[in-house]
Amino acid sequence: MTLEGPFVSATVNRLPDEVVMLAAMGIVTSLSVTIESPIINLLATSTALSKDRASYILLRNFTIHWMILLTSVTVLLAFTPLYNLVVVQWMNVPDDVATWVQPGLKIMTFWSAAIAWRRFLQGIMIRYNQTRKVAYGTLIRLATSAGTALLLALGSDLQGVIVGSTALMAGVVAEAFYATLASRSILSNELGPGSTRIEDKKLTYNELYRFHLPLAATSFLTLLVQPLVAYSLTQSANPTISLAAWPVVFQVTLVSRAAAFALPEVVIAKYADQATFQPIRRFTVTLVGVNTLLMGLFVITPLVSYYLLVVQDLVIPVANLARIGLALFLPLPALAILISWIRGLMINRGATRLVNIGMAINLVITTAVLFLGSVNNWPGINAAAIALCAAAGVELLFLLWRVNGVIAYRYPLIRSRLPVVPG
Repeated sequence: MTLEGPFVSATVNRLPDEVVMLAAMGIVTSLSVTIESPIINLLATSTALSKDRASYILLRNFTIHWMILLTSVTVLLAFTPLYNLVVVQWMNVPDDVATWVQPGLKIMTFWSAAIAWRRFLQGIMIRYNQTRKVAYGTLIRLATSAGTALLLALGSDLQGVIVGSTALMAGVVAEAFYATLASRSILSNELGPGSTRIEDKKLTYNELYRFHLPLAATSFLTLLVQPLVAYSLTQSANPTISLAAWPVVFQVTLVSRAAAFALPEVVIAKYADQATFQPIRRFTVTLVGVNTLLMGLFVITPLVSYYLLVVQDLVIPVANLARIGLALFLPLPALAILISWIRGLMINRGATRLVNIGMAINLVITTAVLFLGSVNNWPGINAAAIALCAAAGVELLFLLWRVNGVIAYRYPLIRSRLPVVPG
């Protein structure tokens, strides 16, 4: 899924007025993912709680309520004077960029609704061991968004932000439609009208809300970083260049953290006792090593120049800024994987409040470092990289400190000296 952004931005960069269009596309994406943030963790909620038909129906209604709410928020931002207040006045986006952000947001009206529906259904597929279908859905999304971007770029005179927004919107709608079809067998059998009731106590809406709210807050805090970074870039010496470089840098970091994004659901679904903890830990350590090695090879070899100048077709000033930013982001994939692992352990044990506190700490550190960078006139991309890496490091330390009070004492996180005792 993380490959979608680089493909779309590479298309936008080959259309007229590419620097302004890429900058506008970055703002559109930042605002859209911030609005959708409360439902990002529907995947985890659905994986953990879709135990029987009654729970499924409650989760379905819960998802629909979020779809309506977040679509309403997008409409208010894209179609009312709230747009000028948020984007032009609060975020201080340059006028030539702000002009193109609004049409992109209008196209993304149903982005959050499509994301919510497919993540709800993907959680069900993960719980019932049909993860391959989730992967197929991702391929369909990538093919649809890439195909749409190419079709519009080659067959129309539309501006880059229109092409990019339409491609992203088409991709998530296609994936949501596929998830609806792919989950039908589970909904008819394991969660069908005659399926077995798993628990005597019926899940209530209040319990569901209390479980999901800390996760929603965590996602919101995580993705709120995007408009904060965008705002800090508007205060830099050359805001349009910085805003154009940021989407490319951010997309590479997304690809490098792809394994981290999927890890919490794996831990939630598979962690049960010491016997399952140890292979999950080994798997996590392996991911850290592999991701760090691959990211390092990408950043310190000519691959980075080829990607920025040839694949993305960036102009030299934007490419130079992006290259420095990517080098500073080198520690982030490892930190993200370790954080996702421990978040999964905590969510598995119901300690969502601690997960939320960790993300709040992350946001505070990010905001403080961005402010420090603004006061001291640090280059915008550099300040963003330092802020996000420092914040992730502090959050990881907090989670490592608190996780020992959540999981059993006999599960040391680094090394286990005790024999495996199932149960």
